[in-house]
Amino acid sequence: MVEAFLSVDTETARQGLIIMASIGKNIRTYKRKPDKGKTPANIMNQAVSIVLNEERSVNSVAKDFNIPQKTLHLYVVKAKLQKEYDGKVVLGHVGYFNDRQVFSNEHETLLSEYLKRASDIYFGLTPKQLRKFAFQYAIHNNLRIPSNLAENKMAGPDWYTQFIKRNKSLSLRSPEATSLARATAFNKTNVQMFFSNLTTVYKRLNLEAADIWNVDETGITTVQRPDRVVARRGLKQIGKVTSAERGTLVTLTVAVSASGNSVPPFFIFPRVNYRDHFVRDAPIGSIGDANPSGSMKEEHFVKFIKHFIYHVRYSRERPVLLLLDNHDSHLSIEVVDICKQSDVTVLSFPAHCSHKLQPLDRSVYGPLKKYCNSAIDNWMVNNPGKTVTIYDIPGIVKTALPLAATPESEDEAECQYKKRSQVVKKRSSNNEVFM
Repeated sequence: MVEAFLSVDTETARQGLIIMASIGKNIRTYKRKPDKGKTPANIMNQAVSIVLNEERSVNSVAKDFNIPQKTLHLYVVKAKLQKEYDGKVVLGHVGYFNDRQVFSNEHETLLSEYLKRASDIYFGLTPKQLRKFAFQYAIHNNLRIPSNLAENKMAGPDWYTQFIKRNKSLSLRSPEATSLARATAFNKTNVQMFFSNLTTVYKRLNLEAADIWNVDETGITTVQRPDRVVARRGLKQIGKVTSAERGTLVTLTVAVSASGNSVPPFFIFPRVNYRDHFVRDAPIGSIGDANPSGSMKEEHFVKFIKHFIYHVRYSRERPVLLLLDNHDSHLSIEVVDICKQSDVTVLSFPAHCSHKLQPLDRSVYGPLKKYCNSAIDNWMVNNPGKTVTIYDIPGIVKTALPLAATPESEDEAECQYKKRSQVVKKRSSNNEVFM
């Protein structure tokens, strides 16, 4: 038997695997062929009510609603019996019912809501965990379970696939790692206090969209994550050239307004001394600084604030609101004094809440990283044999930033910000956004 199997040529074996794969795929993508039993429940209820209440014939009503005559007759008889029993005419289930179906529509709705809630509080279930939970859910509700599921103590992969298809509001996502500090700090009390302060400042200064600014930092690495490529089918691993095994981070600081304006970026390089040629290829007006770690520190943010004030062109009659993270480097005495002298009001987000409240984090920096990866991919193609260095990052940012920090993305950030403000103001009915 083994010798016969080994003697099969490679092409025949490949065709067999393709057939087996297509059979498995067809099972999970089965589409019902007959059109019987597809009349919606509300249409059937309406037709039955007309027959019973208006005393019209089943045949004429069936023609009006395009329902088979025998089908309507069966439901009319069922409705008469139900009316004699409990005085109601409303039908229950309409159409065919799968005798192997475990969960009712109500059960699946509750299960779907539970999955959304678990994901909202950072405890989402993996597909395997969901299958195990579905089995436990069925046991808890004393539902009839097929014997093969009872042996494995979990629902099958086919059930999971069809469950996701039936519930369009659910999808399989890759979650972003969120520390416990972030998860617990984003609570109702902290967020309400922030929006209360924001409302007070907004009314006191009589601000417009162009007067509200947001600043945040992000890291741009010299080693990109390659884009997906078209390659030969069947290969387990596809390679693409990157600049190095591990990259070096350059800190990028960007400030944008709610009206879509932006300030030239500010770079921090991982070097002991800063030189002007570091930002030679950067967007016009960009400046930078350096320290061995390449991260934002107090003295660098002082330099950025002066850079920000120079480009914003504030006035006594038109003050500015600057929203930023609650970080030590942002709140030094020198920064506070400069902002006070320049009529720049500073409001910080609650600690560890930027993943939910920071507009740049929510709408700009994600696309920016994607466009930077694509720009580095193109750079590697146009410069064969060379590696990307920290001095090439400003040129990469010059290409990627206009694509990410568009008025549309900044408008989206503003819209998300307004939505979060409205959510928090509805204090009694929006506890689901917090843990």
